[in-house]
Amino acid sequence: MENLEEDLTCSVCYSLFTDPRVLPCSHTFCKSCLENVLQVSAVYTIWRPMRLPLKCPNCRSVVELPPMGVEALPINVSLRAIIEKFQKDSQPQPPSCPEHHRQPLNVYCVQDRQLICGFCLTVGQHQGHPIDDLQAAFIRERQAPAGLMGKLSDHRWAELCEVGQQLEQEKASCEGLVRQDRQAVEDYFHQLEMILARKKVAFMDALDSVGVEVSLAYDPLIHRLKQLQEEQLDLLSLGSAVEDEDSPLVFLDKVHLFRERVEALVNVPLPNVPSLSITPRAADYLEQRWARVAIGKLEEGLVPRVSCCARPDVLATVYGTEAGMQSGGWVQYLWQQLQSITPVVLVGLLLLLVALWLNPALTSLEFPPLSQLSQAVYSFSSELTTSITETAGFLYSQAGEVLGRCTSVLFTLGENTYQHLTFICKTLS
Repeated sequence: MENLEEDLTCSVCYSLFTDPRVLPCSHTFCKSCLENVLQVSAVYTIWRPMRLPLKCPNCRSVVELPPMGVEALPINVSLRAIIEKFQKDSQPQPPSCPEHHRQPLNVYCVQDRQLICGFCLTVGQHQGHPIDDLQAAFIRERQAPAGLMGKLSDHRWAELCEVGQQLEQEKASCEGLVRQDRQAVEDYFHQLEMILARKKVAFMDALDSVGVEVSLAYDPLIHRLKQLQEEQLDLLSLGSAVEDEDSPLVFLDKVHLFRERVEALVNVPLPNVPSLSITPRAADYLEQRWARVAIGKLEEGLVPRVSCCARPDVLATVYGTEAGMQSGGWVQYLWQQLQSITPVVLVGLLLLLVALWLNPALTSLEFPPLSQLSQAVYSFSSELTTSITETAGFLYSQAGEVLGRCTSVLFTLGENTYQHLTFICKTLS
């Protein structure tokens, strides 16, 4: 459209052609523009009579106008028709229906609150809907906002502000509880990390002490064996020097000394290689004692499904209903109310718990709170029994490990002492 508008623009006034006229040189200009150019070209005083000269603004050539002037120039009818059509298409068109081509949106649907065309009302999806004139509906509803704003009273605004403040306070309270739980989790696992770090240091210290024992057992023997190796290498060098001796007297003396040293070296008994073992092995011990107990317990410990629930003052209005009784909240609610119970009632509740623990038949009663209390008592007693059993087993295993370790250390010490005494006796003999 922009290129077309450029082609339809007069080169003199730079606007769309108005009453376009064609010069003899075939260039087209507006009638008014040609009249203005003709006045400028009046400087030509010598010209043929009855002929008006005009200099074309495009090609700059001088053309002759008819005696009637610009009015007698032919009209560019085709160009004028194109300009009229271009101006008509450039004007804003009324909106048309997106479903029905070129159908104007001139009907207001009251039900759907939108403009529709006649086809939408008769055969389209708005068939049977109430309609109205858009301007009439606008005038009728013009005063509606003022009436609706009257309902937005200050009392309603105060209620909204109060409820909003309560919501903010409750949100801040719950966020504080979440922060406390986060801190509790951080403290708990930090304590676990500290315990594991101390256990690791203690375990590494135990292994370091075993390494010292290994060094005490093997280092003297290795040192003695290296001395024997150095003695033998020294004797080999001495033997070569004795063979090269030419003096008979000196040779005999050196051979005598060489023989004594060789016999002394040959008669020295070699140290027995002690066969020591490290017990218990760290991998086996950790697998049997720690991985199955500590890590196993951690693996069995389920992460709770944390959720938001109503406070006890709200639960009290719920647990009295049948839905509250079936929801399993009796135990939690009863536990929260124990602080306000008198000692006599508390003793009665304790006797009831003992009866539930001693008489399993009470769990079959059709009374959900009593059944849930019985299940809680059995769960607590089973967990307590399991904990005591696991603790006793762990202490028994630790005692066995300590006893085995002491036995191994005493056996190793006795064997090392026997080997040292044997070596000393053989050396002295």
